[in-house]
Amino acid sequence: MLLTKRKPVSVGTLLVEEFLEPLGLTQTELAERSGLPRKHVNELCRDRRAITADTALILAKVFGNSADFWLNTQRRIDLWEALNTPRRAERIARALPLHAKGHHEKAA
Repeated sequence: MLLTKRKPVSVGTLLVEEFLEPLGLTQTELAERSGLPRKHVNELCRDRRAITADTALILAKVFGNSADFWLNTQRRIDLWEALNTPRRAERIARALPLHAKGHHEKAA
């Protein structure tokens, strides 16, 4: 996976700018078509809610793409934020690989 310093496009931005706006679809219409509560759709569009497997499957059905498309978009954002949020990055940096110097494997 290629991770850059530039933040990947968010699910909300993608949903609004690449799907809703070009299709002339409102959040209310997406809620009706998807069966998702309008609040849920609004939270997705405002990046206040993450894509779950269920939501990815629903959006894939509505827009004719794949659940992987939505989940991969969410995964890129999640990984970028983990690596670019100082407290989270520090916590991750403390993890020691099994092959680290000084690690001794237990005898079988």
